[in-house]
Amino acid sequence: MDFSSIDLKSLWETYGIEWGTNIVLALIIFIVGRWASKLISGIVQRLLKRGKMDDMLINFIMSILNAVLLLFIIIASLSQLGIDTTSLVALIGAAGLAIGLALKDSLQNFASGVMLILFKPFKVGNFVEAAGTSGVVESVGIFSSTFRTGDNREVIIPNGNIYKGTITNYSARETRRVDMVFGIGYDDDIKQAKQILTDLIESDERVLQDPAPTIAVSELADSSINFVVRPWVQSGDYWGLKWDMNEKVKHAFDEAGIGIPYPQMDVHLHSQETDSK
Repeated sequence: MDFSSIDLKSLWETYGIEWGTNIVLALIIFIVGRWASKLISGIVQRLLKRGKMDDMLINFIMSILNAVLLLFIIIASLSQLGIDTTSLVALIGAAGLAIGLALKDSLQNFASGVMLILFKPFKVGNFVEAAGTSGVVESVGIFSSTFRTGDNREVIIPNGNIYKGTITNYSARETRRVDMVFGIGYDDDIKQAKQILTDLIESDERVLQDPAPTIAVSELADSSINFVVRPWVQSGDYWGLKWDMNEKVKHAFDEAGIGIPYPQMDVHLHSQETDSK
């Protein structure tokens, strides 16, 4: 092949300058785009931190934002080089759809995790009942949360299961009402029993004076007269007071000769004599 017949000057003017210009412009687009993406990411990150958003969620949002911005920069740079990016965009869209369908449950857990972090129905350290599990919240992640149960088991629950159900946060309020029911027999003295319950509640320093505790006859049941006892305490004193009061009431009723009846049924038998011939 005779290369002497090739006009290098014409070739350079026809292709070299155009391709060289496109390559330089593509590099400029990439460099300026990366600088602009870092500027945008910094502004967004400062706004998120100013809104006191959770650090874990901020990092996750920033990683997604950086990936999207980089993808746009790469597509713009390739377009400057004359490469048709239509098929590339369509391929990325199809891949995103396929990944979204494959990770449907994970995306649901992610969306629920974002909602839990944003709206904070509970926080680390709260005692919570959610998704059929009761325990202390140890961590709230993007896809799952970790609870520690009363018997020291670690339970990891997908956020989707938590957010779609009822969440009961026992630590959300500083005070809680302890609901207790004590029964006495129908032959026992109601006034004496009520006074015993009142004395026990008033003598316990954990019981709050405001709101005032409630002690009243709530039901004339089949086998007992039931008193409802509802004192208010600090949330941390809930179980301690409840368990102590059950024991104290039993001892006080025993000393006063007041019985705590159990369900029973009186059966009366009647005999009928028949005349025999």
